[in-house]
Amino acid sequence: MNIVDFSHSAISLLPPLVALGLAILTRKVLVSLGVGVLLGAVLLTDFSAGATVGYLSTTVSSLFIDDGAINSWNMSIVAFLLLLGMMTALLTLSGGTRAFAEWAQTRIKSKRGAKLLAAFLGVFIFVDDYFNSLAVGSIARPVTDRFYVSRAKLAYILDSTAAPMCVLMPASSWGAYIITLIGGILASHGVTEYSALSAFVQLAPMNFYAVFALAMVFVVAWFQIDVGPMKKHEIQASQGRGFDEGDDDSRAKDLNDELEIDESSNGRVADLVLPIIALIFATFFFMIFTGYQVLAEDGIAFNILGAFENTDVGLSLCYGGLIGLISALVPVIRQKIPMADVAKTMWIGAKSMFGAILILLFAWSIGSVIGDMETGKYLSTLVQGNIDPMLLPMILFVLAGIMAFSTGTSWGTFGIMLPIAGDLAGATDIALMLPMLGAVLAGSVFGDHCSPISDTTILSSTGARCHHIDHVSTQLPYALSVAFVSIIGFLILGITDSLPVAFMAATITFILVCVFLSWLSRRPKGTIANA
Repeated sequence: MNIVDFSHSAISLLPPLVALGLAILTRKVLVSLGVGVLLGAVLLTDFSAGATVGYLSTTVSSLFIDDGAINSWNMSIVAFLLLLGMMTALLTLSGGTRAFAEWAQTRIKSKRGAKLLAAFLGVFIFVDDYFNSLAVGSIARPVTDRFYVSRAKLAYILDSTAAPMCVLMPASSWGAYIITLIGGILASHGVTEYSALSAFVQLAPMNFYAVFALAMVFVVAWFQIDVGPMKKHEIQASQGRGFDEGDDDSRAKDLNDELEIDESSNGRVADLVLPIIALIFATFFFMIFTGYQVLAEDGIAFNILGAFENTDVGLSLCYGGLIGLISALVPVIRQKIPMADVAKTMWIGAKSMFGAILILLFAWSIGSVIGDMETGKYLSTLVQGNIDPMLLPMILFVLAGIMAFSTGTSWGTFGIMLPIAGDLAGATDIALMLPMLGAVLAGSVFGDHCSPISDTTILSSTGARCHHIDHVSTQLPYALSVAFVSIIGFLILGITDSLPVAFMAATITFILVCVFLSWLSRRPKGTIANA
C-alpha cells in the first residue's frame, strides 16, 4: 500500500499530539488513541476512504499476525498479562495476600515504610520493566492499601523504579538492547578506546534522569512530598476514600472485594512469597536460557551478557508467568478449595486485565501509525544545523524526551536517536560521544515516563490498579522536576566535559528542587495523614 511521506513535515506530529491532548482533556484513553489512529490513517492514505479502511485493517491485523505468523512479541505480552492476572487472583483466593499484609503490618509500622517497601522492591527487581511494574505491584499493593497509600503514589513508585533501574543495569533486557546498539555505533565511528559494555558502564552516571528519578522516589517516600494532583489523591486515600472503611481486616479486603474473590482464612505468607519468587527466578532463568539457545545456534560460547543480548523477553515472561501460576495453584490445592471456585477466580483474574490489554492494543496501533508517519525521523531533523557542540547533550536530552513522549516508546527512540547522537559526535567532537549517548538514554526514559500512550506507563497503572490518566497526571510534576535537574547536568557536562563537575551541579540542583517541592507540599491545603 502506498502511503504519504511525512518524514520532513510537522504534520507527522498531528496523530500523537491529538491523541495525547484528547487523553488529557477527556480522560478517555481508548477513544483518544482511536481518534489518533484514525487521523493518522486518513493522513497517510491521502483522505481516501477505501485506502483508510484497508490501512486500518492491515494495522490491526498486524497486532496479531506478522509476516504470516503470530506476532510473538505482542501476544507474549498479552499472555503474560493474563497469566499474571490469574496468578494474582489465586494469591488472593489462597489467603496469601491477606497473610502477607498482616505479616507486613507487624514489621512495617507506617505509611512511609509501605512506600519504601515498594521502592526497594522496584530497585531489586530490574530484569525487565514490564515484569517489574506488574510483579512489584502485586507484592506491594496489599501493604500500601493497608496503610492508606494512594494507588496513584504506588503507580508513581512502580514507574519510576522500573525503567530507570533497567536502563542502568547491563544484566537486563534494556541493558542488552542498548549495549548492542552502542556496539554498532562505536564500530561505525572507529572508536576503540572502550568496548560497548565499558561504554554502557561509563554512561550509567551520565544518565542523570534515571539516577535522579530513582533518588526522587526515595525522597518523596521518606519526606512525604505530595505536590500537584498527587496531593489530592493522598488526601483522599488518608481519609479512606477509595478504600473500605473500618478496621484493618476490612481495609485489607479492599482488593478482594474489588475483584469479588472470597479469600481463604488459612493462607500463609509463603503462599504469596513463594509463587512470586518462582515467577522471578523462572523469568530470569528463561531469559538466560532463550539467549543461550541463540548463542548455541550461532556457535558462540555462552556468556551472561551475550545471553541477555539475544534473549526472547516475551517468551521468557510467558514461561515465568506459567511457572508462577502453577506455583500459585499449590496452596489452593493444599487447602482443598473447590475447583469450581478456582476456575471462577482464574476467570476473574484474567478478566481484570482486559482493560489494560485493550489500552495496550490501541497504544501499539498508534505506535504503528506514528512509525509510518515517520514522526521520529522528522523530530531528528530538528538537531541538524549550526548548533554549538557544547549545547548538544542538553538539546539531545530534550529532543529525545519529546520524541519518546510523542511516540510512546523509549526503545524506538533509542533506535532512532542513538545513531544520530553518534553521528553528531563524530561530526563535531568525538569526546562528546558518551555525553550525547547518555543524553539520549536519559531523554528517552523521561519522555516515556510522561507519555500516556507508553506501554510502560500503562503497565505501571495496571500494576497499581490505578486509573491510567490519574497516574500520568500525578507523576508529571516529579518527572518534570527531575528533567529540569537533568537539563542542568547535561548543560554543565557539555560545557565542562567533566562528569564529576556536572554530577555535582545536578546533585545541588536536585537538592534545591527537593527543598522547593517539600515547601510546596507543606503549603496548607487539606490534611494528609502522618507518615
